[in-house]
Amino acid sequence: MEKNKQKVTFKGNPVTLIGKEIKVNDKAIDFSVLNNSLEEVKLSDYDGKVKILSLFPSVDTGVCSKQNHTFNKEAASLGEDIVILAVSNDLPFALNRFCGAEGIDKIVTLSDHKNLDFATKYGFLIDELRLIARGVVVIDKDNTVKYVEYVKEIIEEPDYDAAIAVAKNLI
Repeated sequence: MEKNKQKVTFKGNPVTLIGKEIKVNDKAIDFSVLNNSLEEVKLSDYDGKVKILSLFPSVDTGVCSKQNHTFNKEAASLGEDIVILAVSNDLPFALNRFCGAEGIDKIVTLSDHKNLDFATKYGFLIDELRLIARGVVVIDKDNTVKYVEYVKEIIEEPDYDAAIAVAKNLI
């Protein structure tokens, strides 16, 4: 499996990202993940919308929880042309529990746990931990990547404002 050349750390220690690094102006690669009801969902299910991919290791950490809360709050004001897909390797059951307990209802939480299809196609799989690295990818209505952030230190938050600004400009 190809190694991504992004330099990312977890608590100051370098980690290896597996998969092809996704870059601005790349054509978005379709992938398959599971929703909270264990149903297969594909990126192509959201064709015709601007897609913000919010990527995180686990809902059971403070930073990941904050990331989901922040994007959920933003999603409420973005309108129907933008969808936020929150992807992790958490089990669908954990994502469902988290959303119910935390009132997360404006973003779509998705699990890549089963096949790692997203993580390997977009270069976000942390080899040492089998978790998804923190980041954000924005994809336009024509499925071209317009913004990519691999957060350099996984325990830090992504640049929400930059990603939201790019998405809004694509409508």
